[in-house]
Amino acid sequence: MILVNKPFYPPEEEYIEYVREIWKSGWLTNNGPLVSELEEKLKSLLKLDNLLYVSNGTIALQMAIKALDLKGEIITTPFTFVATTNSIAWEGCDPVFVDIDPDSLNLDPKNIEAAITDKTVAILATHVYGNPCDVEAIDSIAKKHNLKVIYDGAHAFNVQVNGKSIFEYGDISTCSLHATKWFHTVQGGFIVAKNPKIRERLIAMKNHGISGFYSFSTVGTNARNCELHAAMGLLNLKYLDRIDKKRKAITEKYDNAFKKFNCKRPVWHKNATQTYAYYPILFESEEKLREVINHLFQNNILTRRYFFPSLSESLPYLPKNKFEITDYITKRVLCLPLFYELTEDEVNKIIRFTSECL
Repeated sequence: MILVNKPFYPPEEEYIEYVREIWKSGWLTNNGPLVSELEEKLKSLLKLDNLLYVSNGTIALQMAIKALDLKGEIITTPFTFVATTNSIAWEGCDPVFVDIDPDSLNLDPKNIEAAITDKTVAILATHVYGNPCDVEAIDSIAKKHNLKVIYDGAHAFNVQVNGKSIFEYGDISTCSLHATKWFHTVQGGFIVAKNPKIRERLIAMKNHGISGFYSFSTVGTNARNCELHAAMGLLNLKYLDRIDKKRKAITEKYDNAFKKFNCKRPVWHKNATQTYAYYPILFESEEKLREVINHLFQNNILTRRYFFPSLSESLPYLPKNKFEITDYITKRVLCLPLFYELTEDEVNKIIRFTSECL
């Protein structure tokens, strides 16, 4: 069976060397030396002095909302992984969905202003599939209405817009480093805050709000990561170029194979670098999408409908709402397998069986 995704595994013996180092140090968690080293290397790679490595991408979003003292309505996208909306609700705020752009599949800035009320406190937008949002337009709207901006960059590791990291945009940006991501630390994430005071609060929040042996500075949580995860991250950093090159080659092969058919790809931000985190493809109808899914499954190939159904229609704790573009996209978009270990024969097989339906 060809999976839709598979984590990158560095050489086992290299990871074992790190495990031996951890055993010698006797330090498993609580900001150990490998966690600190990984955080510094991520700062250097992404050119972000204010990056904080945490236990996962979801808690990064929750911390962002808490650190900004948000209370009220947060405008967000219905086309994303449920963690984005869950984080808003978990922190006691009200998610307010607006429709997405039909080309980028990101939150459409044209729909944001109409949704702003006297209860609106922030915009939380996702860079879907790693494709950057219209950050300039969102920033302009936020400044006009005195709103905070949080970006969920779970898919956007190492993406740049206008020559700088995507995580420099917004009041706070977050990233997931979960095993499903093209760069991962098994479990992990990071959070980036512009304001130094907010960053200091996030540092304290990460460790239960502790500010000294017997003192506390703020409400906190446990967002610390461990040495075993950091070891995986440090190793995977060594293979970034190799991973990126392989995923790019698979993406280009898909592109060349499918360009002659009646299907589309999301339109990438014109001033952004590419990431090859996912391979979403838009079909002419839901019937065609289901045909492709079934035909590939019958030939031992798994696909995934990221993101279906729309969050505006499927969450039991929110009223149901339908949006024209989101509804159109969720019925037509499918992600094909894309991961480092895919062989040329497997890619050819995926192309062949997909093409038979087009």
